[in-house]
Amino acid sequence: MATSKTKSSSSDKPKKSANSALGKPVTPDEKLAAIVGAAPLPRTELTSKVWDYIRKHKLQDAKERRMINADAALKAVFDGKAQVSMFEMTKLVNNHLKK
Repeated sequence: MATSKTKSSSSDKPKKSANSALGKPVTPDEKLAAIVGAAPLPRTELTSKVWDYIRKHKLQDAKERRMINADAALKAVFDGKAQVSMFEMTKLVNNHLKK
């Protein structure tokens, strides 16, 4: 009869550092700064501010909730597109970060 191995507990795994890539401050370019401000901020906070802007201006499509309707400021970030999916939005926002 084979012996069974016990699963290692989560405490055996090395912990990720708190200073991950998501916590590293990024600087928005001029177009994105019109929405989230020009100060460097972590990606998590940047995403939160973009969503706050979308909610404040009621830009999420009422019927298709995954779609974001662009106003003039977002259209600049969305490369001129009038509507993008929330998944495409992340990619487009990342294109407006200074490297």
